Amino acid sequence: MKTTIPILVLTFCALLSCKQAADKTKETSTEATEIKADESANFGGLALYTVRDAMGTEAKETLKAVVAAGYKNIEAAGYSDGKFYGMSPSDFKSYLSEIGLNPVSTHQGSVTLENADAMIADVKAAGFKYFVIPVPPMGMFNYNPETRELSMTGTAKELADILDTLGEKTKAAGLQLLYHNHDFELIENQDGVVVLDYLLENCNPELVNFQMDLYWVTKAGADPLAYFEKYPGRFKAWHVKDMDEQGRFAPVGQGTIDFASILSKKELSGMEYYFVEQDMTFDGLEPLEAIKISHEGIAKIGFK
Repeated sequence: MKTTIPILVLTFCALLSCKQAADKTKETSTEATEIKADESANFGGLALYTVRDAMGTEAKETLKAVVAAGYKNIEAAGYSDGKFYGMSPSDFKSYLSEIGLNPVSTHQGSVTLENADAMIADVKAAGFKYFVIPVPPMGMFNYNPETRELSMTGTAKELADILDTLGEKTKAAGLQLLYHNHDFELIENQDGVVVLDYLLENCNPELVNFQMDLYWVTKAGADPLAYFEKYPGRFKAWHVKDMDEQGRFAPVGQGTIDFASILSKKELSGMEYYFVEQDMTFDGLEPLEAIKISHEGIAKIGFK
């Protein structure tokens, strides 16, 4: 009898331990199912340039906040020294997969003809589909901090030649090259050339297509729908950001741009992905709060 009691106790403890383990497994499984369900409800894309300050200090926590705000796809804008936000391409890709985000496009403003091959390899390794040129590269872009005026040096032909060359390289790697506009490319320059029109008409469509920034097109006084009609299928991605009555950046749905009309022509435009973006926030609104408001806005407008 002296040995029976300890054996019974040990048996009871073992059974209890198994039950606790089973309960824990069931709880973990339930949590995983709930997380998966939440992720499946997420939609739309976010340009991480909107939350660039937070990405610069707490990238992983900020990306979790992007998921919590309801987004599914991301566009990066934080590549330096072969890393995306301080992470190697493979680590960045793995972390995005872990939290349920999809790497779609990345702005690579520091690209040159000399570093393009290495940069393209990193973009490919990180899982991106689109390699985006955000401004005229290789010293062609000018920014006046006092007036906030944007402009470019060089000619539209020089820019088109660079884009075609980069487009050949990205296509060979299985990526697609896009050029992102601001307002100056839609305003006739001193040579009487509208740079965006020149690029659309002269860049090889097999190598170069476009990311239309709807705010900057509107800011320039141009009509997105007219561009879709004239150059159908060329605008593979959009930047969706609103404009308030003062002409400032605003959360989507809080401004004056008629996104519903633009969205009705998405197939004509060629749009495959869109990204909410807000370059700056105003009146005390924090970027992480602005992206939540914008996500509510795209849902009301009908973006999916």
